[in-house]
This record gives sequence, structure tokens and C-alpha cells, in this order.
Amino acid sequence: MVHETFAFVKCIIWAPFYFMQTNIPFNKPTCAGNEKDYVLRAMKSEHLSGDGEFTKRCRQYLENYFDGKAVLLTTSCTHALEMSAILLDIQPGDEVIIPSFTFVSTVNAFVLRGAKPVFADIRYDTKNIDEGTLSTLITSKTKAIVPVHYAGVACAMESICTTANSHGIAVVEDNAHGFLGAYQGRKLGTFGKFSTLSFHETKNVQCGEGGALVINAQEYVERSEIIREKGTNRSKFFRGQVDKYGWVDIGSSYLPSELVAAYLFGQLEAASSIQAARQKIWSTYYDQLVYWATENSVELPVVPPGCEQPYHMFYLMLPNLVARTTLINHLQDRGIMGVFHYLPLHASLMGAKFGYKKGDLPVTEEVSDRLLRLPMFPSLSSPEQERIIESILEFKVKRRPSQVVT
Repeated sequence: MVHETFAFVKCIIWAPFYFMQTNIPFNKPTCAGNEKDYVLRAMKSEHLSGDGEFTKRCRQYLENYFDGKAVLLTTSCTHALEMSAILLDIQPGDEVIIPSFTFVSTVNAFVLRGAKPVFADIRYDTKNIDEGTLSTLITSKTKAIVPVHYAGVACAMESICTTANSHGIAVVEDNAHGFLGAYQGRKLGTFGKFSTLSFHETKNVQCGEGGALVINAQEYVERSEIIREKGTNRSKFFRGQVDKYGWVDIGSSYLPSELVAAYLFGQLEAASSIQAARQKIWSTYYDQLVYWATENSVELPVVPPGCEQPYHMFYLMLPNLVARTTLINHLQDRGIMGVFHYLPLHASLMGAKFGYKKGDLPVTEEVSDRLLRLPMFPSLSSPEQERIIESILEFKVKRRPSQVVT
């Protein structure tokens, strides 16, 4: 009896830990190569601030990848976006066209400079900014258009750039999702005057927190270095171009440490294996769920011809908000974390301050209510993915009376 009581108490104590171990998170940061060795090497170098060996190696890798364009590592994609706003000399009263279906950093970078966000609706198929609406949103105050490559699937960049160029407006690509993707054979991040990258732990290549600014217009390179170095010409000093450095412009501390860069370089070196793992996971989801999706009026991601996606995320479009909430709970009951995504910026408290309200952008609002993201990370094992898929296949969307086939 004592033994049985002890066993029961032991089960009660350990049960939470057992379920924690068997839960499948939405994301799990994954070491893919030499990250740990490089971090230790950076520590032993006694150079922990930025622009050391690994910052330079990351920069060289990215500049080679982006066909020789200048690239600066930053502490986040948010900061890279802020730098682009400074470089474009965004002033109070300027307007910037931005999709409402994006992360707050996309808009904050420009609002911080005094700009008014002009929110655009999105295309239903790709969840990207609706390029067909841009001409109706442009005014004499428009300074930039900021397309976001949602899920790494390219926006219609040819059309967007044509519209922007015809009005003398800058394009800044928010390429947080799209690193390693392409459009019409051209790498995402090379279309706009600037593009920004994210290396947040949820991204394909990551270092916890980090980002980069890709500068596609040579005339901005020198000033971008100054802004990134707190408004000083410190970079010139270390290259021996000036005998001392000082305050020459506005700026901030946008430079990541060597520890971050060391981890990131290990990820960049392993990018091909990371991508192979993600492609396999994405394709397995698609192949195993396509019949279930048709039977339950659920839509799977759309990748138009000419878009080479980087397999950043896999999502489901449920028929309505109730179905999505029910499926999230269904997965949670089985130890699986499925999550929704952006809440529309135009319908937020801040959006209201700029004169927007719910109902203004119907496609954005519908997508926000219906989209569900599935766990997606390189170390997701085949048994774990099978468990996720089996749990989804168990789920049947309840049809409304009008949807019942008689």
C-alpha cells in the first residue's frame, strides 16, 4: 500500500514534466552547425563588441549572397527598418504605404519619424500587399512603399516597383520572412532601395535577436554606416580614413555584439541544410493535408508561379473564426501549439489614432480571423510531424446549416 501510494504521488509530481517534454511547440531554436564553437571562439578572442571577426564574416557572406550589395548587421529587423526611415529622411507629415497585415515594427519605424501610415489591404491568395490598390493610395506626400513578403512568398515586385518609380517613390522591402526566397529568378531583398532582414529565433536563419540592412543604392552606404554607429564616423576611423572620429549625424546603437554574430555565422554556413529540412516539413504538411483541406473547406498556402519561397511557415485558412479557434483548442488538448498571426494594424488602438477603423480593409480582417500557423522548425522530427498531421486529420470542420449538402 505504501509502495502504491508513493508511486501515485510520484506520478502526480512528474506528470507536468512529462507533458512538457512531449508537447510540440510552435517554434524551437535549432543549432545546425558550428554555432557553439564559434560563440566560444568569439569569447576567447576578447572582442565581444560588434564589428569583429564574425560580424565581418557574416557581412561578407550576405554581401556575396546579395550579389555585392552592401549589407550591415543590425540588432534586429526593427532597427534595420528604423535605419531605412532615417536614410530616406522621413519627416513629420510624410506618408508611407504599408500593409495592415504585418508586424508592428514595419509601421513603427516610420511613425517614429513622424510619418503617417497609409494602410493597404492585402491579396487573398498570398496575403501580400495588394499591388492593384497602390495607385489609389499615393498622394503628393507619399515617400515610400513598404511591401512585406508574407511567409516568404514574394510580393508582385515588378508591378510595385513600376508604380513606385513612376511617382518617384522609394521601395523598402520588409524581407523578414523572405531571406533565401526569390521572385522571377531574382533574390528577394534586391528590388527596393533598401531591404531588411530578420534573424529572430522564429526565422529560418536565426541568432535569437538580430537583423540586417541591405543597401541597394550605393549613395546611401556611407551614411548608413554612420547612422548604425550612433551618428559617428567610427567606421572610417577603424579603416584609417580619418585620424579621429566624432559626431557627424543622427544615429543610434544598431550594432550587434560578436556573440550574436558568431552564432549567426554558424547558421548562415548551415543555411542549405536548414532549408532542406524546412522544405521537407513544408511539403509533408501540404501533401498529407491537401485531401483533408478540400473535404473541410480549408485552404492551404498559395505560391504563385515565379515565386521561389524559402519555406518560412505553413498555415491553414479555416472557413471562419469559430473553426480556427476550435482547431487551436483541439491541437492544444493534444499538446500541439498552433497559433494565429497578425491582428490588423488599422483596427488597433494606434490605427484608430490615424483615422482607421474595423471594416476599412476587409481582406486583411478576414485573413486575420481565419489563418492558423502550424509548428515549423528544422528539428521537428518525423514522428512529431506525424502526430500533428494525425491530430489535424481527426478534426472535422462543422458546417453551418447553409453549407450542409443534401
